[in-house]
Amino acid sequence: MKILFAAVLALFLGVALTTPKNHPGLPGNRTASLQEAADTTKDHSQHMAGQYATPQAVTVKCLSCHEGVDRDIMKTRHWNWLGDEFTEDGKRIRLGKQNIINNFCIAVPSNWPRCTSCHIGYGWKDETFNFNNGRNIDCLICHDKTGTYKKTPTGAGMPDPSVDLVKVAKSVGRSSISNCSICHFNGGGGTGVKHGDMDGSMIDPTSDIDVHMGKVGFTCASCHAGENHHILGAGHGSMETGTNHISCTGCHGERPHARKIVNDHDRTVACETCHIPAFSREEPTKTWWDWSTAGNKRRTVQLDEFGMPDYDVMKGDFAWEKDVVPEYMWYNGKADYYHIGDTFNPEKNLKLNTLEGNIGDETAKIFPFKVMRGKQPYDSRNKYLIVPKLFGPDGYWKTYNWDSASEIGMREINLPYSGRYGFVETEMIWPINHMVAPVAQTLKCRACHLTGNSGRLDWNQLGYAGDPIKTGGRFK
Repeated sequence: MKILFAAVLALFLGVALTTPKNHPGLPGNRTASLQEAADTTKDHSQHMAGQYATPQAVTVKCLSCHEGVDRDIMKTRHWNWLGDEFTEDGKRIRLGKQNIINNFCIAVPSNWPRCTSCHIGYGWKDETFNFNNGRNIDCLICHDKTGTYKKTPTGAGMPDPSVDLVKVAKSVGRSSISNCSICHFNGGGGTGVKHGDMDGSMIDPTSDIDVHMGKVGFTCASCHAGENHHILGAGHGSMETGTNHISCTGCHGERPHARKIVNDHDRTVACETCHIPAFSREEPTKTWWDWSTAGNKRRTVQLDEFGMPDYDVMKGDFAWEKDVVPEYMWYNGKADYYHIGDTFNPEKNLKLNTLEGNIGDETAKIFPFKVMRGKQPYDSRNKYLIVPKLFGPDGYWKTYNWDSASEIGMREINLPYSGRYGFVETEMIWPINHMVAPVAQTLKCRACHLTGNSGRLDWNQLGYAGDPIKTGGRFK
């Protein structure tokens, strides 16, 4: 057995990954057939000259040349914050950021002006927002090239009054990492808070942080740009339906390695499992958020080993981690989610999402994840999660009154509030797809197959009788 292990190790150390030469994201391979991409590289300074009384006037000007783009955008997840429609218990449902509950800032309803400062539109201040009005599309947040465009954090997506609309409009061009980072790297209230694999270190990363962006020159759009402004990649709304996925194999192929033994792992182990050995490698990410301790104005805030605060009077206790080893689970591309109004047993930890897939599912692979844990409010009589009103003059962040914040927030989603609340421990699983390390940092055999000790993978938890090098894999 030791001889077999040594042979396997030697083969792994000889891994070579085939780099696709025709990937459209590689510098020099961006084809002119993508007319819209070509157009956004043009000098717009003469086209966008003039004065703009409102940001919507800029959008009208854009649409005078880019006819029909508004109709395309208004069909996207990026605009609607909803994934594809699916059926559950006989009902047609769409799930997404618009109506999902997480264990960071909890939920959008009743908190629209604060949450929608990261929407690609203007004026989503309440539930009456018109998703069919293309003039409220914010072209500038994705296409500004001055680096000066910003939205008011509490302004329902409206630009900061200091923004020079003419200057920004004249600068527009193809989206960059910086454009995407404004919202996607700062989810949950700051860099790295929500996504362990997307933070400020990814704006201009070294190849050690992310080999695609730091060495090859990819931008976010290199992988995520679809046709007609559709953004590819499965967020939580898409995970519920198992749709809109992109994967490494889309470019690298199903058998990208030079060694057969490594390619044979691809049926069971996701590329990210070996090629992203850790996340949050430069900046810490939040891994615990306890809302139950918020409101203590006498609490002294301490900085942890990473210089991050352990407490915020508005939000409660935090824990941060850096250079985090992912948690590994089976996943077939779909997940079940907690829906607003679902009841649960508060004596147990509540899973806000549960991945589909197991060792017997041939479509599932072992993937890496960040698991966010914390405590958040629930209705202790009705036994479902509370959507509290946090933002605004009558929100918790002003009143520090969970009872009134709960009553107002639940009224907004048309669910009864019993007048009794408590706090329940929750956990939520977040995919890890970015921060792909250079090949020299890729996991080697002994990271998982460690003789006499447990490696990264808990074989029993994954459904194996033991290390499959000894007991055999799932495919006979």
